[in-house]
Amino acid sequence: MKSKLTIGLLVGATMATAVFAHGGAEGVVKERMDAMSAMGQSVKKLAPMMRGETDYDAAAVRAAARVFIEHSDGLTELFPEGSDSKPSEAKPEIWSEWDKFSALADQLKTASEGLAEAAGNGLMASGANLGAGSMMGTQSSGGGMMGTSSMMGAASDGGMMDYASMPADGAFNMVTQTCSSCHAKFRFEAK
Repeated sequence: MKSKLTIGLLVGATMATAVFAHGGAEGVVKERMDAMSAMGQSVKKLAPMMRGETDYDAAAVRAAARVFIEHSDGLTELFPEGSDSKPSEAKPEIWSEWDKFSALADQLKTASEGLAEAAGNGLMASGANLGAGSMMGTQSSGGGMMGTSSMMGAASDGGMMDYASMPADGAFNMVTQTCSSCHAKFRFEAK
């Protein structure tokens, strides 16, 4: 239930922000707003499917994962120092805590690639490909959301999670949790 609420809030906030925030944006600020909007649209398309409200479509999941991958690859390049003037919603903490911001961008790419790998597994609720620990891969999920957690891609032994054995909704939740973590720390909320 909590993840459904998080996904719903993320979709709503992203869509509302995209409609109003792009006015007057130019250059790299517009590029990153467009990238965020594209990822938000993909979340909006997948969220009902991940909740089991629409039929599962592995091809649609892979297509959305490609959008996330495309826009997460090089995401930090869209945040050059000094690009935080209006209509940007970027907080100055992006640049003062660059390592944390960059780690979240890397986690987004890893989780997005994981979603593409997990697309063929269906949803956890369907019971497909589920075994012990498969919701989060075959690794433990200890640690925090900011880069030390296997939940976000790195296993406790330093290796990578086994996304191939994870249900797609588990991987999708990892993508949206990474987005939420970054937005909570590094984005001003639209008023």
